[in-house]
Amino acid sequence: MFYVYILESLVVGSLYTGQTNNLPDRVKRHNRGSIRATKHKAPYRLAYFEEYATRSQAMFREWELKTKWNTARKKKLIASFDKSLISRMLGL
Repeated sequence: MFYVYILESLVVGSLYTGQTNNLPDRVKRHNRGSIRATKHKAPYRLAYFEEYATRSQAMFREWELKTKWNTARKKKLIASFDKSLISRMLGL
C-alpha cells in the first residue's frame, strides 16, 4: 500500500502533505527531524491519510492536494476524517 498523508505542525500549525509506502516510519522520521523540508517545524501529528494501491496513484493525489487544495479546504478534509484510523495506523 501507498499513502498520501497530511501532517500538522504542533509548533506553528502549518500543514505538510506527502506520500510514502511506510506511514508509521515516515511520521517518526518527520518528528525526528530527518526530513529536511519539515525539520524546522517539528513535532508533527498525523492529521489525515489515504491509501492507494500504486505509487503513481499516491503521487497524483499528493500533487493534487498540494496544487489544487488550499489550506482551508485541507482543514475541512482533516476535520471530517475518522481519527480512530490514525490511532490504528500508528499502533496507538
